[in-house]
Amino acid sequence: MLAIGIVVDDAIVVVEAVQVNIASGMDRKKATLDAMRKVTAPVIATTLVLIAVFIPVAGMAGITGRLYQQFAITIAVSVSVSSINALTLSPALCSLLLKKPKPYRGLPGRFFNAFNKGLGRGTNSYMSFTSIITRKIKRSVVFILIVSLAAGLFMRLVPGGFIPEEDMGYVFVNMQLPNAASLQRSDEVARKIETLVMKHPEVKYITNVTGFSLLSGAMTSNQGFMFITLQNWSDRSITAGEFIQKLNRELSMNISEAQAFAFGPSAIPGLGNGSGFSIMIQDRGGNDPAYLDRHTSAFIKAARERQEIGSAFTTFQANVPQRYMNIDKEKALKLGISLNDLYTTIGAYMGGAYVNDFTRFGRLYKTYIQAEPQYRVDEKQISNFFIKNKDGRMVPLGTFVTIENIAGPDYTTRFNLFRAIEVTGSPASGYTSAEALTALEEVAAEVLPGDMSYAWNAMSYQEKKASGSLGIIMLFSLVFVFLILAAQYESWSLPFSILLGTPFAIFGALLFLWAARLFSPTFENNIFAQVSFVMLVGMAAKNAILIVEYANDEFKRGLSLFEAAVSAARIRFRPILMTAFSFILGVFPLVVASGSGAEARKVMGMALLGGMSIATLLGIFFYPMLYVFIGKIAGYEKKRKTAKENADSE
Repeated sequence: MLAIGIVVDDAIVVVEAVQVNIASGMDRKKATLDAMRKVTAPVIATTLVLIAVFIPVAGMAGITGRLYQQFAITIAVSVSVSSINALTLSPALCSLLLKKPKPYRGLPGRFFNAFNKGLGRGTNSYMSFTSIITRKIKRSVVFILIVSLAAGLFMRLVPGGFIPEEDMGYVFVNMQLPNAASLQRSDEVARKIETLVMKHPEVKYITNVTGFSLLSGAMTSNQGFMFITLQNWSDRSITAGEFIQKLNRELSMNISEAQAFAFGPSAIPGLGNGSGFSIMIQDRGGNDPAYLDRHTSAFIKAARERQEIGSAFTTFQANVPQRYMNIDKEKALKLGISLNDLYTTIGAYMGGAYVNDFTRFGRLYKTYIQAEPQYRVDEKQISNFFIKNKDGRMVPLGTFVTIENIAGPDYTTRFNLFRAIEVTGSPASGYTSAEALTALEEVAAEVLPGDMSYAWNAMSYQEKKASGSLGIIMLFSLVFVFLILAAQYESWSLPFSILLGTPFAIFGALLFLWAARLFSPTFENNIFAQVSFVMLVGMAAKNAILIVEYANDEFKRGLSLFEAAVSAARIRFRPILMTAFSFILGVFPLVVASGSGAEARKVMGMALLGGMSIATLLGIFFYPMLYVFIGKIAGYEKKRKTAKENADSE
């Protein structure tokens, strides 16, 4: 969809140029040949610019680079095919199909006559205003500087992000009961949550896994995890994000037996267990888990007090009631009991042990042994278990085994070799992930002691790794475009008249994102907006090339800089509007997108819509001025006069 508005631009330029020649009295063949002599160079230049602008991002590494590469390859291939079509098939079709326009009658005739008259008056007004701007070079340059500063201001006003949370059609629910709660108790709470969730018409079905949490990856009796599949996007009136907010309110009011909350999946499947941020609090001093848990709890408490943080939590618990089996190994060996047999027997009695398989009624069954439940109710019944020693006598386990009550974690996590606790959560409403990560960094600097640190995990790690790359990307994109244009025109100065209009596009994109954010907090300066910025560099240059290329040709024929610029503005006014509107209408469906992946498309569409609209609105007036401005700085008229005098003297 993104390439739809781009691939027709070159053909529009060719067809419009041929149609103008036919309207002036040329036959179709001569009109086509004359038009191609004029537009071949601009078409090639615009194609090379749009390809060159994505060369730096195509070589980026990591997940960010992979995302950029997808757009780079798509745009480069589509633009190349469009250019080849515009230079080969479009001229052939023009020479066969286009005819001298005849006046329409009736309602279509009145409409087209009114449209042409309006366009003519608009062109005259445009030329008057363009002539004034082209003469007022100093004021125009100051205006461009103001627009550039405004773009920098809006860059600060629009908060950053990475990848927006999408409505993928399913959500998660994690529940955690008090420490050491039984599996039966967890199952009862899970069924209660299921009943609550299924009351919502947006839910299609639910899958419950009791005794496991995807967040921790551990199997513990007091946890549970649910996969909720929602109805098709067209069959529900709210998004997954709105459903999560609604469900969390109900869970907090109706589920008092456990801590239960809903959240969405990761924006990139496989990169993290869920949406939001993920930070690993690390113990770099080699302390015990209780020390790590204590300071992590202080970190979470401080984070929840920040307005940027909507939620922050961890599934780790350092004081879970446990039973420690203290084995008197020396006494066991004196009684003739092998330690290997001892451990195996205890494991079989308490946790079960696999024996073998057997076939019955055409089916395969597995055999396990385990003590009956009534013999595993409390630790006092350990004396009811016996083990055979080397003499063949049965010895009760209570003879050399004692059970002690202790507290400790169900599991521990190592991250970069350090013991760590994962803290996950989500930004508060109205705040972006970048603002939430900054807030967490500030909290960590205030709360964590010197022997503890933090590290980013999953999507948060990728976001921090990619932060600050926009400036480098834009710089290299501009450099590549500059070099392509310098080679195309064999001039180091002329490309500046094309690239100095780039701030218009960036300003427009940021302005529209800022305005859209007033209505929805999902519009942010994320990676998809940055892809749009890179593309807008090429699209803005494409409009400028149409004017500058023709102005440079007219200047070489003997016109002054001002006359050449104004003449180019008049000739290229209509094709620039046609190509701009084709691109704007092509990306408009992105702005109103819905369903899976809609948030990314909306951000990209809004940035492209704003950037191209403002770049066209301002650029058509200022591109001629920029050509005159650069021409005077570089001394084009003086060089031409000197070259003419040298030629005459020879």
